[in-house]
Amino acid sequence: MKIAILSCFYPYRGGIAQFNANLFEELGKTHDVRAFNFSRQYPDFLFPGKTQYVTQDDEAVSVKADALLDTADPLSWGRTARAIRAWGPDMLLVRYWMSWFAPSLGAVARRMAPGCKVIGILDNVIPHERHWFDAPLTRRFLKRLSGAVTLCEEVGRDLLALRPDIPHTVLPHPIYTHFGAKLPREEAECRLGLPAGHRTLLFFGLIREYKGLDILLQAFDLLDERYQLVIAGEPYGSFDKYRQLIDNGRAPQDVYVFPNYIRDSEVRNYFSAADLAVLPYRSATQSGISSVACHFIVPMVVTDVGGLKETVGERGTGIVCDACTPECVADAIRHYFDDPDLQIHLCECMDAEKERLSWSRFSHDLTAFAESIH
Repeated sequence: MKIAILSCFYPYRGGIAQFNANLFEELGKTHDVRAFNFSRQYPDFLFPGKTQYVTQDDEAVSVKADALLDTADPLSWGRTARAIRAWGPDMLLVRYWMSWFAPSLGAVARRMAPGCKVIGILDNVIPHERHWFDAPLTRRFLKRLSGAVTLCEEVGRDLLALRPDIPHTVLPHPIYTHFGAKLPREEAECRLGLPAGHRTLLFFGLIREYKGLDILLQAFDLLDERYQLVIAGEPYGSFDKYRQLIDNGRAPQDVYVFPNYIRDSEVRNYFSAADLAVLPYRSATQSGISSVACHFIVPMVVTDVGGLKETVGERGTGIVCDACTPECVADAIRHYFDDPDLQIHLCECMDAEKERLSWSRFSHDLTAFAESIH
């Protein structure tokens, strides 16, 4: 099968680009695959981080891709569609995670040849930070798809609310394996400058309001001196309110902040030093962080929002809090450390997930779904 993928690839950085690179590589083992990239993903004023791009200090999988689609330039939409159509794919895969992409991706999808199936891989149907225009734009985009893949049931329900007739399937987020092997804990602690002998909690990834770092910091104040907290990730927006919570908290000296984008080669340092990853999200679909945690066998505490209960709690890879409050998060953390049998059980479940959530299985099920659409 000839498969075109239209999304962000190198030199863009971040979880979606990493996902696309892994999918491109896996599909390329059995299919003829070509990558089509953005020439501009977002205008700078829409991007709250430091940069959208891989820097000289970053490592990223370099995928050869045609950088054609400028989401802010309608003239590029037709050029992109013509280039993809000229290649003659049997299937076009498009990634979708926010309504900004609806007009440009929808315009490309609309111009595909009649025999080309357009499959959307939907990280979100409605984004975490919602706007009045999300639903109408997304609904119009969904009309252009032959079928859709969601990474959890929660997003599947959002999908059917906007387009009930669309062929769809749920394929869980595969486990990232490109970050390397887990390090000995002592080596990881040394690399990060962490003292040994503590119960180490990890908050990892881009710091955004919906991810609830403030909830975790308040929960940390309810724990005793045996615990330390590592925060690793680039803030989207000001870090000031979190810094104030740290400085005014119970033990600011036990909170270690690494407020930068974490390079691929450094990811294992943080997970190798951690006992428990904490995802105190206010809203969520699925999380790429849970896939990294599974790779390194680091159990999780998550809140009962979006698809986290489905993708973490129901699979036995973490503890789901009853409520999104500091008290419930602190109770779940204590419960994990006070129950050695639970620790063993969660680690065994994470190990089993590695087989179920392989890239080869995801790619096989994705193409099988596409072939089933008539």
